[in-house]
Parts: sequence; structure tokens; C-alpha cells
Amino acid sequence: MKRGVLKKVIFSIFLLAVSAASAIFFKNKPVFNINRKLPIYCVETKEKKVAITFDTNWGKSNLKEILDVMDKHKVKATFFLIGNWIDDYPDETKEIYKRGHELGNHSNAHPDMIGVSKERIINEISITDAKIMKITGKTSKLFRCPSGSYNDHVIDTVNSSGHYCIQWDVDSIDWKAEGADKEYDRVIKKVKPGSIILFHNDGKYTANNLPKIIEYLKHQGFEFVKVGDLIYKDNFYIDNSGKQVKK
Repeated sequence: MKRGVLKKVIFSIFLLAVSAASAIFFKNKPVFNINRKLPIYCVETKEKKVAITFDTNWGKSNLKEILDVMDKHKVKATFFLIGNWIDDYPDETKEIYKRGHELGNHSNAHPDMIGVSKERIINEISITDAKIMKITGKTSKLFRCPSGSYNDHVIDTVNSSGHYCIQWDVDSIDWKAEGADKEYDRVIKKVKPGSIILFHNDGKYTANNLPKIIEYLKHQGFEFVKVGDLIYKDNFYIDNSGKQVKK
């Protein structure tokens, strides 16, 4: 057999061996499912609009400072509230709403939705909606999964409840308190038109970082809007990266 032909035969055998090994190793383990259900991570838009969001989970630390910063820079945000947090801090909930910010639903007790039943998910959403309604006179159509944890079952249930499931594509990871400069760089490097930015009210550096982030992005031509004003309400689809696209 000629050397060139022999090399081709050997290479073919090698490819078959790799394929066989992969089939065995990944049996019943799909690497990537393009048909999985997704929340809205960001929005496709040509306009330089972004939304700042806060998960208000534990305690009220930094909340007043954050609200004052947002007032000073004339920026409105979306605060995703836990029902139990609303119970503990009704005055703070009223203040967030009074200052013109949007309230989103972040469940009642912050469970990992992947591990609970459809009935429990609906109950978590309904209880918190009722608490928001009691304080503001309005319900919310925005829901964020606790810890951002979801699967197809969770997304289907949230959608069936009449809520838009909101994730984020820019994470400050401020809860880790890794340093003001690191968090600042992390945010401004990832923001693009249609981004949804995640902060927490109790982030150690968040209140001090916000003015710099807002000023920088405004200088770059970005406008800050609430999530409810950023997303499409109908005639849209969500691509396999989580981007909401207008049909």
C-alpha cells in the first residue's frame, strides 16, 4: 500500500475511534440543546438603551444611597423584590415605587425553582404579586428566577402565569465584593445596546460605583430605561443566546 493511502486509512480509523468514544462518553448527555427554553437575557435593538436592575434580597443596606444616586442622575431602574423582603421592609418598598422605579417579582421565599412543583412556582409568583399590589396598587408582569436558576419547566410555568421572565447579560457580581474597580470594569466592558445589568442593593461597592458607571455610559450615548420599557411585549422570539428579538 502506498504511504499516502496508508495515512488516509490510519486517519479514517482514528476519526472512527474518536467518534465511537464520544458516542459512549456523551450517551444521554447532550452537550447543547438549542431548543431549550430561555428567559430574556437582553434585547435586540439599534437604540443605545439599557436597563439597570437590582435584586433586593436580604436587608436594606445601601438602598437609600442607591435611590439617591439614581435620583441625582435622573435614572430609573427595575427592582426585583422578594415577597418576604416586602414584608420586612414595606416602607422601603413604598419608597422605591414613590421614586418612580419599576417593581419586579422575585418570588416570595427565594426557592430554587428547578426543585419545586408548578403549583409552588405559581404560588410564589401570585403571593408576591399580591404584596406588590397591596403597597403600590399595581401588579408586576416581570419575574426573575431566584439565583437565576431555571429549566424548561420553570420558563413554561412563568410564561403561563402571564409574566415575562427576565435574566441579565451583564452581571456586576457585586455580591462577591471583589473590588470596586473590578466590578466597574466588568460592567462597562460588557454593556451593549439592549443590555440588562444586574446589581444588588447590598453590594459593598455598588452605591459608590453606580455614579461612575452611569456617567460613563451616558457619555457613550446610552439611555437608561426600565425593563418594562426595554422589552418587547408581543410579536417576539428569544434566540438561543437569550436575546429577545422583534419579529
